[in-house]
Amino acid sequence: MTDALWTLVAFLLTLAVLSYAIGDNPLFRIAIYTFVGVSAGYLAVVLIDHILIPKLIAPLGNSGASWGIVAIPWLLSLLLLARLVPRLSFLGTLPLAFLVGVGSAVIISGALFGTLFGQIQAAGLSFSPPQRESIGWIGGLILLFGTITTLLYFQFTARRTPGKPVTRPPWVEVAAKIGQAFIAITLGAFFAGVIQTSLTVLITRLDFILQFLKTLLP
Repeated sequence: MTDALWTLVAFLLTLAVLSYAIGDNPLFRIAIYTFVGVSAGYLAVVLIDHILIPKLIAPLGNSGASWGIVAIPWLLSLLLLARLVPRLSFLGTLPLAFLVGVGSAVIISGALFGTLFGQIQAAGLSFSPPQRESIGWIGGLILLFGTITTLLYFQFTARRTPGKPVTRPPWVEVAAKIGQAFIAITLGAFFAGVIQTSLTVLITRLDFILQFLKTLLP
């Protein structure tokens, strides 16, 4: 009985979302509000269960924990809550700056070590014997050439010549154009993957609707 009820709910929500094909309507809004509400509730539970309780509340009962380690998170949290009060909002500047700084450091380090350095290493590894046998010299050269020209596309250093506009060297301009072509190909491939994934989800939902309707027919 429970499974049939949830299947009916899923069927109705699927129809409500697909109703957007005929325009914005109350059914679609109800489905979206439900999705946002459930997502927010799930995120709140995850934050409470995996962050607030083990990182903020559980250390209070640990007699071996250092008071500094326990007090600093509580102090920053209370200062951050002070932003809810207009007169005390300035107290939340410190924890907010701490969050922004730590977040920026994590993003920058992830971009450098996870993306930039990883791509440079992958371009060099393409010429190692195991990789060379799988993709060949031509594939390795294309990968290396694409990586270099793409990085040159984001090179904005130029020389200033009196009486002339600021321009980059001609060879950098040519390499940047080639890098722009590689970027366009990459974005096109990503877009094609998104479209393919969306169509797969749509086909799955339509198949679910057909299977549900078959169960209602005698």
